[in-house]
Amino acid sequence: MHRAILLDLDDTLLGNPMETFLPAYFRMLQEYLQELIAPERLMEELMRATEAMNAYREEPCTNEEAFAAVFYSGVGLERAQVEPVFERFYAEVFPELKRFTVRRPAARNLVEWAFDEELQVAVATNPLFPRDPVEQRLAWAGVPVDEFDYDLITTYETMHATKSHVAYYQEILGRLGREPEDCLMVGDNLAMDVLPASSLGIHTYWVTEENATPSSDMTLAGQGTLAELWQGVASRDALPTAVS
Repeated sequence: MHRAILLDLDDTLLGNPMETFLPAYFRMLQEYLQELIAPERLMEELMRATEAMNAYREEPCTNEEAFAAVFYSGVGLERAQVEPVFERFYAEVFPELKRFTVRRPAARNLVEWAFDEELQVAVATNPLFPRDPVEQRLAWAGVPVDEFDYDLITTYETMHATKSHVAYYQEILGRLGREPEDCLMVGDNLAMDVLPASSLGIHTYWVTEENATPSSDMTLAGQGTLAELWQGVASRDALPTAVS
Protein backbone atom coordinates (compact mmCIF):
# COMPACT_ATOMS: atom_id res chain seq x y z
CA MET A 1 0.00 0.00 0.00
CA HIS A 2 1.35 3.42 -0.91
CA ARG A 3 2.23 5.76 1.92
CA ALA A 4 3.78 8.59 -0.10
CA ILE A 5 3.39 10.24 -3.47
CA LEU A 6 6.21 12.10 -5.23
CA LEU A 7 5.01 14.69 -7.72
CA ASP A 8 7.11 16.29 -10.42
CA LEU A 9 6.24 19.94 -11.04
CA ASP A 10 6.97 21.19 -14.57
CA ASP A 11 4.84 19.49 -17.22
CA THR A 12 3.29 17.30 -14.52
CA LEU A 13 1.44 19.41 -11.97
CA LEU A 14 1.91 22.49 -14.15
CA GLY A 15 1.80 22.68 -17.92
CA ASN A 16 5.24 24.18 -18.52
CA PRO A 17 7.25 22.96 -21.51
CA MET A 18 10.89 23.79 -20.88
CA GLU A 19 11.58 24.52 -24.56
CA THR A 20 9.32 27.57 -24.18
CA PHE A 21 9.85 28.49 -20.56
CA LEU A 22 13.65 28.37 -20.29
CA PRO A 23 14.51 30.68 -23.23
CA ALA A 24 12.13 33.30 -21.83
CA TYR A 25 13.55 32.83 -18.33
CA PHE A 26 17.14 33.24 -19.51
CA ARG A 27 16.30 36.27 -21.64
CA MET A 28 14.64 38.04 -18.72
CA LEU A 29 17.52 37.12 -16.40
CA GLN A 30 20.11 38.45 -18.85
CA GLU A 31 18.24 41.73 -19.20
CA TYR A 32 17.86 42.13 -15.45
CA LEU A 33 21.53 41.49 -14.67
CA GLN A 34 23.09 43.13 -17.73
CA GLU A 35 24.51 46.10 -15.85
CA LEU A 36 26.22 43.72 -13.45
CA ILE A 37 27.19 40.81 -15.73
CA ALA A 38 27.52 40.77 -19.52
CA PRO A 39 24.74 38.57 -20.98
CA GLU A 40 27.12 36.18 -22.75
CA ARG A 41 29.25 35.78 -19.63
CA LEU A 42 26.16 35.20 -17.52
CA MET A 43 24.96 32.36 -19.73
CA GLU A 44 28.39 30.74 -19.88
CA GLU A 45 28.73 30.72 -16.11
CA LEU A 46 25.13 29.65 -15.51
CA MET A 47 25.74 26.62 -17.73
CA ARG A 48 28.99 25.81 -15.92
CA ALA A 49 27.32 26.13 -12.54
CA THR A 50 24.39 23.98 -13.65
CA GLU A 51 26.83 21.31 -14.83
CA ALA A 52 28.42 21.46 -11.38
CA MET A 53 25.03 20.85 -9.75
CA ASN A 54 24.35 17.93 -12.09
CA ALA A 55 27.78 16.36 -11.57
CA TYR A 56 28.42 13.49 -9.20
CA ARG A 57 30.08 14.72 -6.00
CA GLU A 58 32.06 12.46 -3.68
CA GLU A 59 31.98 15.09 -0.94
CA PRO A 60 28.35 15.86 -0.14
CA CYS A 61 27.29 19.45 -0.57
CA THR A 62 23.98 21.04 -1.43
CA ASN A 63 23.22 21.97 -5.01
CA GLU A 64 23.28 25.60 -3.91
CA GLU A 65 26.81 25.18 -2.59
CA ALA A 66 27.91 23.46 -5.81
CA PHE A 67 26.39 26.31 -7.83
CA ALA A 68 28.00 29.01 -5.69
CA ALA A 69 31.46 27.44 -5.84
CA VAL A 70 31.49 27.79 -9.64
CA PHE A 71 29.25 30.70 -10.54
CA TYR A 72 30.40 33.64 -8.42
CA SER A 73 34.09 33.16 -9.09
CA GLY A 74 33.23 32.62 -12.76
CA VAL A 75 31.58 36.02 -13.09
CA GLY A 76 34.30 37.64 -10.98
CA LEU A 77 31.95 38.99 -8.31
CA GLU A 78 31.33 38.41 -4.64
CA ARG A 79 28.32 36.32 -3.73
CA ALA A 80 27.07 39.16 -1.53
CA GLN A 81 26.93 41.41 -4.62
CA VAL A 82 24.95 39.07 -6.85
CA GLU A 83 22.70 37.01 -4.60
CA PRO A 84 20.41 39.92 -3.59
CA VAL A 85 19.97 40.76 -7.29
CA PHE A 86 18.87 37.19 -7.99
CA GLU A 87 16.41 37.44 -5.10
CA ARG A 88 14.94 40.68 -6.49
CA PHE A 89 14.68 39.10 -9.93
CA TYR A 90 12.63 36.21 -8.55
CA ALA A 91 10.41 38.61 -6.63
CA GLU A 92 9.93 41.23 -9.36
CA VAL A 93 10.40 39.62 -12.78
CA PHE A 94 9.98 35.86 -12.46
CA PRO A 95 6.18 36.17 -11.89
CA GLU A 96 5.87 37.41 -15.49
CA LEU A 97 6.78 33.91 -16.68
CA LYS A 98 3.44 32.61 -15.48
CA ARG A 99 2.00 33.45 -18.92
CA PHE A 100 4.05 30.63 -20.46
CA THR A 101 2.42 28.04 -18.22
CA VAL A 102 -0.98 26.35 -18.12
CA ARG A 103 -2.84 25.29 -15.00
CA ARG A 104 -3.96 21.66 -14.95
CA PRO A 105 -7.15 21.29 -12.86
CA ALA A 106 -6.32 17.66 -12.12
CA ALA A 107 -3.24 18.79 -10.18
CA ARG A 108 -5.28 20.29 -7.36
CA ASN A 109 -7.71 17.38 -7.38
CA LEU A 110 -4.85 14.90 -7.03
CA VAL A 111 -3.03 16.85 -4.31
CA GLU A 112 -6.25 17.33 -2.32
CA TRP A 113 -6.98 13.63 -2.61
CA ALA A 114 -3.47 12.71 -1.41
CA PHE A 115 -3.78 14.90 1.67
CA ASP A 116 -7.28 13.57 2.38
CA GLU A 117 -5.82 10.05 2.26
CA GLU A 118 -3.08 11.19 4.69
CA LEU A 119 -0.29 10.30 2.30
CA GLN A 120 3.06 11.98 2.57
CA VAL A 121 3.27 14.39 -0.35
CA ALA A 122 6.61 15.43 -1.82
CA VAL A 123 7.11 17.92 -4.65
CA ALA A 124 9.90 16.14 -6.51
CA THR A 125 11.04 18.84 -8.91
CA ASN A 126 14.59 18.90 -10.24
CA PRO A 127 16.39 20.95 -7.53
CA LEU A 128 18.15 23.46 -9.75
CA PHE A 129 16.08 26.43 -8.52
CA PRO A 130 15.83 28.23 -5.17
CA ARG A 131 12.72 27.78 -3.04
CA ASP A 132 10.99 31.01 -4.11
CA PRO A 133 10.55 30.27 -7.84
CA VAL A 134 9.47 26.72 -6.99
CA GLU A 135 6.79 28.03 -4.64
CA GLN A 136 5.65 30.47 -7.31
CA ARG A 137 5.20 27.66 -9.84
CA LEU A 138 3.24 25.63 -7.29
CA ALA A 139 0.93 28.62 -6.90
CA TRP A 140 0.55 28.86 -10.68
CA ALA A 141 -0.41 25.19 -10.65
CA GLY A 142 -3.16 25.90 -8.11
CA VAL A 143 -1.47 23.96 -5.29
CA PRO A 144 0.28 26.70 -3.27
CA VAL A 145 2.30 26.10 -0.12
CA ASP A 146 0.00 28.31 1.95
CA GLU A 147 -2.80 25.79 1.33
CA PHE A 148 -0.87 22.52 1.33
CA ASP A 149 1.67 21.53 3.98
CA TYR A 150 3.98 19.43 1.82
CA ASP A 151 6.23 16.94 3.55
CA LEU A 152 9.08 17.84 1.22
CA ILE A 153 9.80 20.27 -1.62
CA THR A 154 13.11 19.57 -3.34
CA THR A 155 15.01 22.79 -3.98
CA TYR A 156 18.67 23.61 -4.48
CA GLU A 157 19.10 24.90 -0.92
CA THR A 158 18.45 21.51 0.67
CA MET A 159 19.12 18.72 -1.85
CA HIS A 160 22.51 17.15 -2.49
CA ALA A 161 21.92 15.71 -5.97
CA THR A 162 19.80 16.39 -9.02
CA LYS A 163 17.49 14.12 -10.95
CA SER A 164 20.47 13.06 -13.03
CA HIS A 165 21.37 10.69 -10.19
CA VAL A 166 19.62 7.91 -8.27
CA ALA A 167 21.00 9.60 -5.14
CA TYR A 168 18.30 12.26 -5.56
CA TYR A 169 15.57 9.68 -5.01
CA GLN A 170 17.52 7.99 -2.25
CA GLU A 171 17.66 11.30 -0.42
CA ILE A 172 13.89 11.74 -0.80
CA LEU A 173 13.28 8.27 0.62
CA GLY A 174 15.54 9.05 3.54
CA ARG A 175 13.86 12.36 4.27
CA LEU A 176 10.40 10.79 4.14
CA GLY A 177 11.50 7.72 6.08
CA ARG A 178 9.99 5.41 3.45
CA GLU A 179 10.95 2.26 1.59
CA PRO A 180 10.78 2.43 -2.23
CA GLU A 181 7.72 0.20 -2.42
CA ASP A 182 5.82 2.65 -0.18
CA CYS A 183 6.02 5.37 -2.81
CA LEU A 184 4.65 6.39 -6.20
CA MET A 185 6.59 8.82 -8.39
CA VAL A 186 4.48 10.78 -10.88
CA GLY A 187 6.34 12.58 -13.66
CA ASP A 188 6.57 13.29 -17.37
CA ASN A 189 10.26 12.69 -18.04
CA LEU A 190 11.34 9.09 -18.59
CA ALA A 191 15.03 9.79 -18.06
CA MET A 192 14.68 11.84 -14.86
CA ASP A 193 11.33 10.90 -13.31
CA VAL A 194 10.66 7.30 -14.28
CA LEU A 195 13.89 5.38 -14.88
CA PRO A 196 15.91 6.39 -11.78
CA ALA A 197 12.93 6.06 -9.44
CA SER A 198 11.95 2.72 -10.94
CA SER A 199 15.51 1.42 -10.61
CA LEU A 200 15.17 1.77 -6.83
CA GLY A 201 11.84 -0.04 -6.73
CA ILE A 202 9.67 3.08 -6.49
CA HIS A 203 6.38 2.65 -8.34
CA THR A 204 6.12 5.09 -11.24
CA TYR A 205 3.36 6.74 -13.24
CA TRP A 206 4.46 8.26 -16.53
CA VAL A 207 2.55 11.45 -17.38
CA THR A 208 2.24 11.42 -21.16
CA GLU A 209 -0.30 12.01 -23.87
CA GLU A 210 1.50 9.65 -26.24
CA ASN A 211 0.72 5.99 -26.79
CA ALA A 212 4.40 5.23 -26.39
CA THR A 213 5.72 1.92 -25.12
CA PRO A 214 8.42 2.19 -22.46
CA SER A 215 11.52 0.04 -22.64
CA SER A 216 11.33 -3.55 -21.45
CA ASP A 217 13.53 -2.91 -18.42
CA MET A 218 11.06 -0.41 -17.02
CA THR A 219 8.14 -1.23 -14.72
CA LEU A 220 5.28 1.25 -14.66
CA ALA A 221 2.31 1.52 -12.36
CA GLY A 222 0.59 3.24 -15.24
CA GLN A 223 0.84 5.94 -17.88
CA GLY A 224 -1.44 8.61 -19.28
CA THR A 225 -2.37 12.19 -18.55
CA LEU A 226 -2.52 13.67 -15.07
CA ALA A 227 -6.29 13.88 -15.49
CA GLU A 228 -6.44 10.16 -16.22
CA LEU A 229 -4.42 9.42 -13.09
CA TRP A 230 -6.81 11.57 -11.07
CA GLN A 231 -9.85 9.88 -12.58
CA GLY A 232 -8.34 6.51 -11.74
CA VAL A 233 -7.67 7.24 -8.10
CA ALA A 234 -11.02 8.99 -7.71
CA SER A 235 -12.92 6.01 -9.06
CA ARG A 236 -11.18 3.31 -7.09
CA ASP A 237 -9.88 5.39 -4.19
CA ALA A 238 -6.36 3.98 -4.45
CA LEU A 239 -3.15 4.71 -6.28
CA PRO A 240 -2.13 2.32 -9.04
CA THR A 241 0.38 -0.35 -8.16
CA ALA A 242 3.22 -1.58 -10.29
CA VAL A 243 2.45 -3.87 -13.17
CA SER A 244 4.87 -5.87 -15.28
